[in-house]
Amino acid sequence: MNQLKRLKIIIQGAVQGVGFRPFIYRLATELNVKGWVNNSASGVFIEVEGTEIILETFLSRIPQEKPPIAQINTLETTWLDPVNYTCFEIRHSSSGEKTAIVLPDLSTCSDCLQEIFDPNNRRYLYPFTNCTNCGPRYSIIEELPYDRSHTAMKTFTMCKWCQKEYDNPLDRRFHAQPNACPICGPRVQLWDKKGEILANQKNAIYFSIDALKKGEILALKGLGGFQLIVDAKNTESVTKLRQRKHRPHKPFALMYASLEAIKNDCEVNDLEEQLLISPQAPIVLLKSQNKHHLIPEIAPNNPYLGVMLPSTPLHHLLLHTLDFPIVATSGNLAGEPICIDEKEALNRLANIADLFLVHNRPILRPVDDSVVRVMGGREIIIRRARGYAPFPISINDSSLTNILAVGGHLKNTVAILKKNQVFISQHIGDLSTVEALKSFNQVMESLNKLYEFEPEIIVCDAHPDYVSSQYAKAQNLPIITVQHHYAHVLSCLANNNLNPPVLGVAWDGTGYGDDQTIWGGEFLLVKDNTPSLMKGFYERIAYFRTFKLPGGEKAVKDPRRIAISILSEVLGDNDWIKLPFLETMTTKELNLLKQMLSRNLNTPSTSSVGRLFDGVAAMIGICQNISFEGQGAMALEYAINEFKTEQTYPYKIKGSTYPLIIDWQLIIEHIVEDIIKKISHQEIAAKFHNTLVEIIVNIAQKSHEKNILLTGGCFQNKYLTERAIFRLKQEKFIPFLHHNVPPNDGGIALGQIMAAILQKQ
Repeated sequence: MNQLKRLKIIIQGAVQGVGFRPFIYRLATELNVKGWVNNSASGVFIEVEGTEIILETFLSRIPQEKPPIAQINTLETTWLDPVNYTCFEIRHSSSGEKTAIVLPDLSTCSDCLQEIFDPNNRRYLYPFTNCTNCGPRYSIIEELPYDRSHTAMKTFTMCKWCQKEYDNPLDRRFHAQPNACPICGPRVQLWDKKGEILANQKNAIYFSIDALKKGEILALKGLGGFQLIVDAKNTESVTKLRQRKHRPHKPFALMYASLEAIKNDCEVNDLEEQLLISPQAPIVLLKSQNKHHLIPEIAPNNPYLGVMLPSTPLHHLLLHTLDFPIVATSGNLAGEPICIDEKEALNRLANIADLFLVHNRPILRPVDDSVVRVMGGREIIIRRARGYAPFPISINDSSLTNILAVGGHLKNTVAILKKNQVFISQHIGDLSTVEALKSFNQVMESLNKLYEFEPEIIVCDAHPDYVSSQYAKAQNLPIITVQHHYAHVLSCLANNNLNPPVLGVAWDGTGYGDDQTIWGGEFLLVKDNTPSLMKGFYERIAYFRTFKLPGGEKAVKDPRRIAISILSEVLGDNDWIKLPFLETMTTKELNLLKQMLSRNLNTPSTSSVGRLFDGVAAMIGICQNISFEGQGAMALEYAINEFKTEQTYPYKIKGSTYPLIIDWQLIIEHIVEDIIKKISHQEIAAKFHNTLVEIIVNIAQKSHEKNILLTGGCFQNKYLTERAIFRLKQEKFIPFLHHNVPPNDGGIALGQIMAAILQKQ
């Protein structure tokens, strides 16, 4: 046992840029073992020499005492003959296959925050303070391994004091690649709309604070892109921002100076508090407290607020002296990706912002703020970006690798499979504009470069007209098309590390179906790889009765059209004509829609539950026009408020063999009766939600499967999701939700990769 031995250790996971090597150095020094540690493109390599008992102790303490933000995925060991090392050293990084995990951008740690507000510290009020425990990562890295020369900081030469910290294994800034100070690091400036410099460094921040107090709109170059910022308690400023940004109704995110300030305006449970103060620091959807005086223009007709704490030193410095929260929304026009370059921002945001607070550290990839909602006692990521991307999802061993999935059309993300890790990009957005398509291409190029990735197979949505699908078909690679809702189900399957068989409940607004109609109210039974099941390995065992969308996309923006379509189908020309929501339509408009429906002119059919939500919301008069996706469904969820009922509407399930058809006619008939009786919106909305949940339970019982996956954009709805969980558990089923991959189309790329793996096995 006292004989000298050598132990080789290879660690893969989130182990670069987190202080892992100095941790190993300190551990080796304490135990008096010799050898070395270095970063490679695939992880951290260690060789240590000592007695077997000491080396076993060294090995056992690594996972127990690792840096808090590090994550070990694999730890491989090999015993070797000693070579008689004389010391322990940290060696320079080595090359190799690029599979190391790039850490997401992390919010400012407490140590750095203390320095920023310490007048005696050399980083006092410095807006780019960071260490190995916090700061930018993904937004500034060019390639692996994660060294300063491979980041946006490569043009900033460290001063002697920063270099000393960087070289000292006992310092928390040892090899902190963005390390900088006011002498040698990036600097901020305040510009006017023409790009003329108004102030530098600390004065730029002071002048920006004054501008916010005066009600001006500030374009701030943040960590992963520009944000548009105004005083959240200034009605005129918030209204002006809505008008200039062309965003009439969609809620704005808020940033507060402290957790205490958030609790003054919002209900915050323990998990929500943990999320707010976590290194990821996402936007968390919180229930507003009505007794306080936030202006309604922040989130019109919405009882929830999207709230976050400052995530960078620059945000902390802005909020420190303000006595009000700020709106902090993406720096873009509606439908476009966020700006990341100051010259680009001057061009694209000049008609929105009054002033520009910029800096000279390049942002290498756009990374928006992440959005999280707590449902069913757990966090559900709604938008996966800063703090979470590109952290991979591990899947079961696959014989395939080098798969590129290009996602869907809305809330687009892309993903690559390398070995058994799926690296999902940050949120890109809707691929409806030239700027969005440019960002889509840049993100793919960025992932390919970061991991030296060359796709061998490309996977896309089955919709032939999606921009992402057209891109896939132009790449001259083997291509796999995947039905949209099947991808949703497999995304949830992978996110929970499950295997078939499962029943997937995939509800959303739209998806191209196998029969070339618009799906969206699907129950897909995913079995083992049975060749008899066509279109992959799923069977559509049930779906909602279809209805027409008069005008196609126009009906999506004007849910009254959906309401009229449904009512015409159910009631003909009977009493529904007198329903109050029709007072907003002219006789000419109504007659035109009736003609379209009777002649089947531009009236595509859909089974979409998302569109059914829109139709019911319009029918009861709470959402007449839609300016952002999901607005009608949100209005219907929020209409419930605190109303409690176990009541449901009647419905029918037609058919004796698969696929069953869920007939909503009785639901609509009884909703019309309730409207005529002037039953409250709260009660109608609650009964409608309850009915949908009972339909889930009913089909689950008919499927004879225990594992029920809830996926698709409809399951961003807290009431629907939590009641479905409750009722499924009550009936002895096991419900599964998404957690660190969105249930909406932001999770489609992961499901596409899973479909390719299952198809090729």
